[in-house]
Amino acid sequence: MSNPPTFDFSGKVAFVTGAGSGIGRATALAFAAAGASVTIADISDSGLKATEDMMIALGAKVLSVRCDVTKSADIKLALDQTIAAFGRLDAAFNNAGIEQPGASIVDLTEDMLDRVLAVNLKSVFLCMKHQIPLMLQNGGGAIVNTSSGAGVIAIRNQSGYCASKFGVTVASKVAALEFADQGIRVNALCPGIIDTPMIARYTGGTEEGRAAIIKQEPVGRMGRPEEIAATVLFLCSDSGGFITGHALVADGAQTAGI
Repeated sequence: MSNPPTFDFSGKVAFVTGAGSGIGRATALAFAAAGASVTIADISDSGLKATEDMMIALGAKVLSVRCDVTKSADIKLALDQTIAAFGRLDAAFNNAGIEQPGASIVDLTEDMLDRVLAVNLKSVFLCMKHQIPLMLQNGGGAIVNTSSGAGVIAIRNQSGYCASKFGVTVASKVAALEFADQGIRVNALCPGIIDTPMIARYTGGTEEGRAAIIKQEPVGRMGRPEEIAATVLFLCSDSGGFITGHALVADGAQTAGI
């Protein structure tokens, strides 16, 4: 991994979903390296354990919680445990998500649509519902929700995924408007093609699949999870203090010409 971003979150508490791999793991590690106490949440026990071990190696204060982000009770419990362990909540990265297998809108199954919307969109609503009151107790905080390039443009055979990510983008803007005058900042982050296990599943894990998807990136490569993590920390830092209600696209110019 590349060097962690240089921000100071000493004395701050961050909450990261989807922390068992990919962008979530990289961001949890970045928060830890920047001095934050971090709650990591994921549905994968093995992924959580691996991330936790990496964070402990950094000397981080970490709370690991198995959490199904489609369930309000799981999210509330994870946040209650965060307050019990660390006393406050300052930053949240609502990142958990799943991909959609390529399918025409007429072939997308109802079960898959329900699942994609639940994990990618409903979870963001539920997280913000429980996070914002906790942040208000401290006079404010910052939330970053993972949208996607598919949250700003339409992609053929990805109707469910695009709908979920467009929803994240708009929900973030609405929450930002509702709580801007109370010290809560909310932004959507729209990554392009990032080299993560999700992309490996989407491409079939083959060199041919990787090459085909890299062709979609004008910069000629996939993004690195650490690059997205640095963007999250910027948005949550004082340096990003005047940014709220924004959908920040970090995609190597993939959507620039559309």
